[in-house]
Amino acid sequence: MNITAPAESAEPWRLSVAPMMDWTDRHCRYFHRLLSPHARLYTEMVTSAALVRGRQLRLLEHSQQEHPVALQLGGSEPAELAEAARLGARAGYDEINLNVGCPSDRVQSGRFGACLMREPALVGDCVKAMRDAVSVPVTVKCRIGVDDQDDYAGLQHFTETMLEAGVGVLVVHARKAWLKGLSPKENREIPPLDYGRVYRLKREFPQLVVAINGGVTTVEEVWAHLEHVDGVMLGRAAYHDPYLLARLESALYGEPLPAREDVLRRLRPYVEAELARGTALKHIIRHLLGLYQGEPGARGFRRLLSEGAHRPGAGWPLLERALPARYAVA
Repeated sequence: MNITAPAESAEPWRLSVAPMMDWTDRHCRYFHRLLSPHARLYTEMVTSAALVRGRQLRLLEHSQQEHPVALQLGGSEPAELAEAARLGARAGYDEINLNVGCPSDRVQSGRFGACLMREPALVGDCVKAMRDAVSVPVTVKCRIGVDDQDDYAGLQHFTETMLEAGVGVLVVHARKAWLKGLSPKENREIPPLDYGRVYRLKREFPQLVVAINGGVTTVEEVWAHLEHVDGVMLGRAAYHDPYLLARLESALYGEPLPAREDVLRRLRPYVEAELARGTALKHIIRHLLGLYQGEPGARGFRRLLSEGAHRPGAGWPLLERALPARYAVA
C-alpha cells in the first residue's frame, strides 16, 4: 500500500527519552537536557480528561530550557483529545504524542493505551482530530501488538491506518503487550523483543519516520538500530544511568563529553529557583541518583543525597557535599 505521510524530517527523532510515569517530570527533563542538548524529551502521560474536564493545566508546566519537548496524551475520545492537544500546543509543546502502548489495568479501564491497538480506526479518528486542532506534529507511540496479535499483519494494518490519518512519525516499543495477567513492569521485560518486526516496518513504509524503543542500554546498540530505523528512544536506561545521554550526545552529535560534576553545577540555578518557589529538594534529587552509575563512589553519592534531601532546610549545599563522595570506596 502506497500511502504518503507528512514530510517530517527524521532528525528531531534520532534520539529521544521515553515518557515514563512518575519519572519524566519537569525536574527530570531539565536534568536530562543538561546532559543532552539534542535529545527529544517527553512528558509523563497526561490524560485528555485531566486537561479538558479536570482543567488540571498545571500538568502542562515546563521550562523553556526543555525544548524540544513533547506532550504525551492518553485518551480515546477524538474531540477531547483535540482540545487537549490545543491546550498542549498553546502551552508551547513541540509535539503531541498519543499513547497507544501503556498496558496497565488503570489505563485500559479508561479505554486508552495499548488496548487501542485493537481499534486502529478509532486511533485514526483521534489522530485526525488532533492534527486538525494543532500545527505541531502529532505522533503515535505504540507496541508491535497485543495479546494474540502474533503476526506482522496486525502492526502493518495499524501502521497503514496511522498513515491514512496523517501520522508521519511512529515510535514503536518492540515488545508485544499482554493486557491481562502481567503487571506493567512485567510487560517491559517478559514479552520478547522483536526488533526485526520494527525494521521490517521501516523497510515497507520508508515514507514514515520510525523510532524504536525497548531494551536499549548502550551507545553501540543505538548505532546498530540506526542502521535500520530513523531514531532510538531510550527508556529506563536513560533514567538509571543518565550519563548515557551525555555519551550518546558525544557519539551522535560530536559534542564534548562533560564532566559529571560540571553537569551538577550547571543545575544549581534551577535548584535554587525551585527551592525559592517552594519545591522540596527531594523531588529534584531523586532524578540525579544514577549520575555516577558504575563509577567509584556512586553508592556514597546516592546515599548522601537520598538521606539528606528529606531533611528540613535541605538545599544546594547538600549537592556540593555529595560531590566528593564519588571518590569514596563504593
